[in-house]
Amino acid sequence: MKTVRVMKIVSNDETHLRSLDELMRVFGSAKRYAFNRLLEGRNAKDLIQHLLRQFQLNKRYAEDAVLLAQSLISSQRELLPMRLEDVQAKIEKTEKKIDDYQHGRKTPKKVDLQTCLDGLHRRLEKWKSKEDELKHHLDQGTIPRVIFGGKQNFYKRLKGKITNEEWKDLRSNQLYARGDKSKKGNLNIRLVYDDHTYKCYVEIANPLGQPKGKYAPRLRLPVLVPEKYEEEIIDLVMGEQVGVNAKEKPIIQYQPYTVEIKRKNGEYYVHLIYEEKVYGRELAYDEPIQAERIAGIDINIDRIAVSIVSKQGNFIKSKVFYCHELEYVRANKRNNIVGETVRDVYDWLLEENVGTVVIENIQLRQQHDTDKRFNRLAHHFKKKKLTETIIRRGLRLGFRIKKVNPAYTSVIGRFKYMKKYGLSVHESAALVIGRRGLGHQERLPKELMDIIKTKVKRHLIAVLGSMEESYKQSKSGKKQRQYLIMMLQKIENFKQEHEWSLWNILHKFCWMNQYQIQLREV
Repeated sequence: MKTVRVMKIVSNDETHLRSLDELMRVFGSAKRYAFNRLLEGRNAKDLIQHLLRQFQLNKRYAEDAVLLAQSLISSQRELLPMRLEDVQAKIEKTEKKIDDYQHGRKTPKKVDLQTCLDGLHRRLEKWKSKEDELKHHLDQGTIPRVIFGGKQNFYKRLKGKITNEEWKDLRSNQLYARGDKSKKGNLNIRLVYDDHTYKCYVEIANPLGQPKGKYAPRLRLPVLVPEKYEEEIIDLVMGEQVGVNAKEKPIIQYQPYTVEIKRKNGEYYVHLIYEEKVYGRELAYDEPIQAERIAGIDINIDRIAVSIVSKQGNFIKSKVFYCHELEYVRANKRNNIVGETVRDVYDWLLEENVGTVVIENIQLRQQHDTDKRFNRLAHHFKKKKLTETIIRRGLRLGFRIKKVNPAYTSVIGRFKYMKKYGLSVHESAALVIGRRGLGHQERLPKELMDIIKTKVKRHLIAVLGSMEESYKQSKSGKKQRQYLIMMLQKIENFKQEHEWSLWNILHKFCWMNQYQIQLREV
């Protein structure tokens, strides 16, 4: 499991810090040069040799600069289809809003109708232009323009909000070195522990201006290691003794680690990246669970709901861990809250002798709208961070982790288990997740099936009959009509349909005001 630890350089040696700044500037220039030449079709091996001559870097720095450029290009190409899909979803959403406003199904709250429609049409034109641009890149095998230093900072520079020096600093604030097991863990940027001062230092090879044929001098700077990671990092950089040689000298085996140094607001941070040995493991989708007690976990923006079930799928107990501050606090604070909340979850699970954790296999996608509050919450949403932290901590503690399809877990929990066990909607969803990890199928109770075949069916027919002729001819009207007809067909042929289809119908049409009383009594 890949682990990242962050440390801070604490040094008052201006000479060494200026040398580090210069090395970062040259490395940044080499990376940008490699990026542009790779887009032109230059060969990577030839490019490395050119970087050695032009930028006076050693071979490993040159290889790392090319590697970062290649990674950036490949990631941009992988993201293109996803970005195009997001833009097309926004186009569809904007077109539906325009249609709703034009046919009177929606009315603007703050401006008049014409101003609202003009704004939506401009938005639509912008997204269609973006769609054409992304399609062109996909067809031509190219990528959108990349701005080193950040797009927002680029526009700040254009408006004069930041100086030219600040802009240059933002473009050259990184130094990167890959790990190497045969070179004491890392050749160019090495972490060392001094037994005399009891401090950790970072030693950075500086090939700029070195005499020809000589080894590159090293910049030695002290780093501040967080106390809770100190023992772990010292063990990593000191290596492990695996024997003695013929001269009775110890043979040390080193674990490779990658180091990335970043400068931010005049401070220097060392990011240490290495493979951590863990005692748990992730189970395959179809792999059976052997534990006596299983915890299903439902993750939300403001809370983590945990329900414990037996290996037969029976409910045992549940608990909710709240983290309301995730909705509005800053990034660093959010990370602390996530870590503390997940720690509390596992402390409880260890007390309850749980052996396996089941979570949803979430694939988060961008769904921004014109609602500013929704955009802010979606941007700050830490569901992915919570999920990753739950997996990482669980693997460290020796838990088995299993991911399941998240489809309709909240709907099934709400209608099937919420009243039965007196649970909240999130606790009942966690119960469904745990049962799904064990392979249990969730069929609709007879009472709910009767409601779908009678009341829901009548409701769909009534909606179809009440549609205005002008709306039927519109694009959104045709889509809605096709969707309602499809739902009616699924109800008629429910025995041949997947059971999730019926839960979907229940979710879409049963949880309305006129049916709440009947459903809550089921």
